[in-house]
Amino acid sequence: MVGTLGVAVVGFGWMGQVHTRAYARVHHHFPGLRSRPRLIAVADDAPGRAARAAEQYGFDSATVDWREIAADPRVDAVSVTAPNFLHREIGVAMAEAGKHLWIEKPVGLTADDARAVAGAAARAGVRGAVGFNYRNAPAVAAARELVAAGGIGAVTHVRIRLFSDYAAHPETALTWRYERDRGGSGVLGDLASHGVDLARHLLGEIDSLCADTAVFVPHRARPSEAVTGHVHAAGGALGAVENDDYVSCLLRFASGARGVLEACRVSVGEQNAYGFEIHGATGALFWDFRRMGELGVSRGAAYQDQPVSTLYVGPGHGDYAAFQPGAAHAMGYDDLKVVEAHEFLRSVAEGADRGATLADAVAAATALDAMARSARERAWVSLA
Repeated sequence: MVGTLGVAVVGFGWMGQVHTRAYARVHHHFPGLRSRPRLIAVADDAPGRAARAAEQYGFDSATVDWREIAADPRVDAVSVTAPNFLHREIGVAMAEAGKHLWIEKPVGLTADDARAVAGAAARAGVRGAVGFNYRNAPAVAAARELVAAGGIGAVTHVRIRLFSDYAAHPETALTWRYERDRGGSGVLGDLASHGVDLARHLLGEIDSLCADTAVFVPHRARPSEAVTGHVHAAGGALGAVENDDYVSCLLRFASGARGVLEACRVSVGEQNAYGFEIHGATGALFWDFRRMGELGVSRGAAYQDQPVSTLYVGPGHGDYAAFQPGAAHAMGYDDLKVVEAHEFLRSVAEGADRGATLADAVAAATALDAMARSARERAWVSLA
């Protein structure tokens, strides 16, 4: 028999909507789940936003105060999709209230924040999932399997890129994302956190790193009202951008492999240009999120002038079969969050961590803190 799990969403910007749609769809794609999520409550302090969300998506109740959700006995699990500076306070409170957590990366502003949330969840005995969704792409799953099986030989080096133009326009509003006390490390937490998770997921632990950071748009206009997303605010009072637009980082893995991770939020001409190139002793793998269902594969014994073929992922690769019946049918971003919801709900039902966990959030945040320190000190930093 399928039971019901009461879920709530705290913070209803774009990501809160994505989580909500994932809850609504998850049983369509994964009918074997032991529990069906029920939308109990939504919280957002922007005037009218929670009420509109309840009307549109069918939550039983809406509130401007997330603390009401922590106290609500109907709620078993909570998605925390509020701004970064609230992750620690909300995450710890929800865990202490006995609520399972699906929380967006980077889980706070620092590794200390991530550790606080992870510790609260461990003490309360609740499950914790984190929004590192790119690892859920079936092509990434195929790449991980090939690397683990030695399909391209011992990995020698990797390049991971995360370029976007969402902050490239100089009139993009100075929201919480650009303030250190509310948005943390800027592009490090926003994009490089995904890169660190992909690096660890595919190649194992990072031993040490050396990073450089930069701010390319030093001032932005403040918005005149509550906003969501990356809106423009021409004519508003200017304020300083306090966190980084760009990071480049050299990586040394525990395996001996080397890597380069580069992320930028002001890359004109780039829209969600996320991906990786993994090189091994006998082959290579190439993935671009914008062609999510394709994996470039070079394998063989030629070494020199060895061709690259395209693998169109299909059933048998990751969770592809839950969405499409045959190879080369397109999947989308929201599908990756449905996979994430499935892993989270399975972890709750089975009492065991699945997918990206709070431990992964701590590891990623530790690497991000090390990048910031490295950039300040102009030195290599050990993560061992």
